[in-house]
Amino acid sequence: MDNRFFEQPILNSPYEYPARHWELDKDGQPTQQIIDNRRRAEFITPIPKPKKRKGTDKQAALVFDEGKGISSEKQQYDPTPVINQLRTHVDNWRNLPNPNDWKVTPETARLLKHWRHHKFNSIRPFFCQVEAVETAIWLTEVAPKMGKTGSRFLEHLENANNDANPELMRLALKMATGAGKTTVMAMLIAWQTINAVRRPASPRFSRGFLIVTPGLTIKDRLRVLQPNDPDSYYQSRELVPSDLLEDLLRAKIVITNYHSFKLRERMELSKGGRALLQGRGEALNTLETEGQMLQRVMPDLMGMKNIMVLNDEAHHCYREKPGESDEEKLKGDDRKEAEKNKEAARLWISGLEAVGRNLGINRVIDLSATPFFLRGSGYREGTLFHWTMSDFSLMDAIECGIVKLPRVPVSDNIPGKEMPMFRNLWEHIRVKMPKKGRGKAKNLDPLDLPPNLQTALQALYGHYEKTYRLWKDSGIDVPPCFIVVCNNTSTSKLVYDFISGFYRENDDGTTQLENGRLELFRNFDEHGNPFPRPRTLLIDSEQLESGDALDSNFREMASDEIERFRHEIIERTGDVRQAENLTDQELLREVMNTVGKKDRLGETVRCVVSVSMLTEGWDANTVTHVLGVRAFGTQLLCEQVIGRALRRQSYELNEDGLFNVEYADVLGIPFDFTAKPVIAPPQPPRETINVRAVRPDRDHLEIRFPRVQGYRAELPQERLTAEFNDDSRLVLTPELVGATETQNAGIIGEQVDLNLVHTGDVRPSQVLYELTSHMVLTK
Repeated sequence: MDNRFFEQPILNSPYEYPARHWELDKDGQPTQQIIDNRRRAEFITPIPKPKKRKGTDKQAALVFDEGKGISSEKQQYDPTPVINQLRTHVDNWRNLPNPNDWKVTPETARLLKHWRHHKFNSIRPFFCQVEAVETAIWLTEVAPKMGKTGSRFLEHLENANNDANPELMRLALKMATGAGKTTVMAMLIAWQTINAVRRPASPRFSRGFLIVTPGLTIKDRLRVLQPNDPDSYYQSRELVPSDLLEDLLRAKIVITNYHSFKLRERMELSKGGRALLQGRGEALNTLETEGQMLQRVMPDLMGMKNIMVLNDEAHHCYREKPGESDEEKLKGDDRKEAEKNKEAARLWISGLEAVGRNLGINRVIDLSATPFFLRGSGYREGTLFHWTMSDFSLMDAIECGIVKLPRVPVSDNIPGKEMPMFRNLWEHIRVKMPKKGRGKAKNLDPLDLPPNLQTALQALYGHYEKTYRLWKDSGIDVPPCFIVVCNNTSTSKLVYDFISGFYRENDDGTTQLENGRLELFRNFDEHGNPFPRPRTLLIDSEQLESGDALDSNFREMASDEIERFRHEIIERTGDVRQAENLTDQELLREVMNTVGKKDRLGETVRCVVSVSMLTEGWDANTVTHVLGVRAFGTQLLCEQVIGRALRRQSYELNEDGLFNVEYADVLGIPFDFTAKPVIAPPQPPRETINVRAVRPDRDHLEIRFPRVQGYRAELPQERLTAEFNDDSRLVLTPELVGATETQNAGIIGEQVDLNLVHTGDVRPSQVLYELTSHMVLTK
């Protein structure tokens, strides 16, 4: 059967409106038919209760069960018609040719024209990025002027927030992983700041921004949102016209991770010291107050009011559903995960509510590829935040070529099975895997991993080997990356040792090297000597992201790689003090964040074994293979893990104006998306050539170019006078200016007259003005 989708899945340019999409059947599989319109957004979301109800309270509400059998009288669910309705209005508004009809400020109109039509020298904003910002602009500036049409969407947002976030006004923009949420945040900041500087009294705009992230990785990466950063997106990506850059410098931007909202002790006291100070009196209160916490987290914003909050990876931030939960009773690991989600969400949203009470929040804009309620929220897991107003899904991103195409197992040679074994590997190995806290990993034998897991590792590694050779032959300087996501530290240590090698302690006290079973991932050479730069990395994402000290058990397991990377810093810089001053978690975070980046600490890493889920914001674009060794209860969790592998390596357009397809191969993650094993040649990124001046030999040849912000015509200061006489008169005739009437005809057929009648509307005063201007500029 001809499978057109997998041969050429990319239909649309990333920079244009996605006018075509592949049809999917009821099971979400491609039918090979191309539909000539945009894909609709279809998700299940809780329906917010209206603030005001008509009729009596005794009137029974009808239950419209559009939510796949999960609606009830207490909570209805619906397939998000509001996103598609709003998308239609934004499309119509975008297509208005006259900026005077856009109903926005002149500054906003200037930015919109810049983002849509500017000739960018390097990276141009994707359509999905511009659309997300357009949605926020439409709801803020246009909807209030649109009568009932606009008020319908604003009332939906208000009801959604009153129902779920009564102290906050949130707006969620859903964008697939790899679609560029950082650029969207920069565009939102530019739009708000420039308008706030020009209109300081307007409550719609703010120049104060609090950006909240789920961890330190994203916090470090978002420094490009600071206008004075050397790599600032506003200037390096030309997101703002050059004459407006100065206004951006007045923005106050604080970037933090939600862990910082936790109230800290004002003084560190031992248990005995606390008892001594307290005596028989009341318990000592040494925790920060709410105001002290805000002063610590965001001192630059303390004098401001009405700030804007940008939540990155906002699916971690929500208030638990009031009343009865819609979730099934959980137990075991599922219950622990739900409690962890609930605790993180409570800390994040409580911090924002504290900001709102003390400083005032203009609006919270949530950005996430998966703005869904997590397990433990009280809502059905995987249902969409009901304040989501824009969507650019993973399928949209695949069809535009913005992300890699994930490939999962579709068949195997085990007869009688509905699903290939490696599609949901955990179901086949879970009873044989170590439980968390049940003995330390060093007492377990890595070579006793379940055979199914060893086979899965070898199978995926075999394809990695081919990809590795292809990359090397194509001249790509960094290796592809293979990631393994495990459920706990015991499992991750076993998998890490199996892959990279370990020393086994014999009965007589001697040690013997068991080299890694996957050759390209070994951390030891054939003589048993450790490579100076490890090829396989063991990390605990949650510990690195929280900023807390590493757990002693994990530090012991990772001590060898930590010391090797610390030694490498000394070799690179010659600075022993710099290497010693870095904490273990700072060092590992730097290695993890530079995987796939040439001439950085993580350059040589080929395999990453992670405890729990790899952190959001980990933006390595060299990931080609993913193996899941943990439970995946929902498609939401599957998409979050697979999302770590979806960032493209090459952003060069082909001769058709489209991106070439790139793939990510996935095992052990039961993601409902199929792809055949198409071998795609790797696309090496365009080589960057650094041009530097030869100093001081050629300083005398230096040419300086001014940074021009605009042009002004300088007119001469002298006053013009004129004296006219008969000699000043010039009669224009066809002999001087050419024929003003011409008749065209063929041998037969209709004749046509060519003339200058269309210039007859020019007024005499305009003729005089143009003649005068010509004389001033040329004489």
